[in-house]
Amino acid sequence: MKVRFRKYLRTQVAFLSLWPMLAFAQSSDLSQNLAECKAGRDACDRSKLSQSEASDVALAAHMRNVVNCRNAYDSCDRSKLTEPETIALAVAQHQRNVSECNDGMLSCDRSKLTPLETRDMTAAQQQHNLAACKDGWGACDRSKLTPAENEEVNIARRQLNASDCADGSGPCDHDQLTPSQTKETTTADLKRNFKNCANGWDQCDHSKLTPQQAKQTAYSEHQRNLSVCRNSEDSCDYADLTAAEAKKLADAEHKRNYTACFEGYGYCDTSRLTAEEARTIHPEAR
Repeated sequence: MKVRFRKYLRTQVAFLSLWPMLAFAQSSDLSQNLAECKAGRDACDRSKLSQSEASDVALAAHMRNVVNCRNAYDSCDRSKLTEPETIALAVAQHQRNVSECNDGMLSCDRSKLTPLETRDMTAAQQQHNLAACKDGWGACDRSKLTPAENEEVNIARRQLNASDCADGSGPCDHDQLTPSQTKETTTADLKRNFKNCANGWDQCDHSKLTPQQAKQTAYSEHQRNLSVCRNSEDSCDYADLTAAEAKKLADAEHKRNYTACFEGYGYCDTSRLTAEEARTIHPEAR
């Protein structure tokens, strides 16, 4: 009898020690199930929901349907919307259609616009077309412009062409330039060419440089080559260096070589050391 009682006590103690873990696992499963139900996922098990949880899930499903209807998704069920929600949806859809019509989108439904909205849409589209024509966009339809607007476009196009010619940033039609614009464009071209040459950039035409510009360009090119030679880059043109520059570079290289040999780090060519320098080099550093 005592043996059976002790076994019973051990079983009860073991069960009580596992109870918190079992309770936590069950609570976690219920929380996960609640999240699945609120998200409308197939893994939801409604039989495990409490009454308050079921209400929360129903509310989440309703709000999800409201969002679907606002976004015009196929999953929208208008029959489940309340009267205020239905009205708000109609207002939002009408405003979205007005915006789409004003922006010239294909999804625009003109039949749903009011007479005043139709008038505003026509005016907005006319302004869009006028702006496109002035800026030289492909969407321009000149046939829809008034004579006054056509003249505005001609002036804007000439100004745009003059700007492109002066900046070198777009297609330039020199035939459309006035004498003063031609002069400005030529001056800008020469200035831009000098800048390209002085900086070693592409599109440099040395034949277009003035004597002073050619002198400054040659100096800049020489300085760039000197910098390249100092950094031991393969594009160095040693023939372009002066005797003094070549000697200075040779002295610097000799010093670098000796330091590398003496410290045991870097490329070292012992054959270029003087007899005195060679005697100072420790055998382990060679």
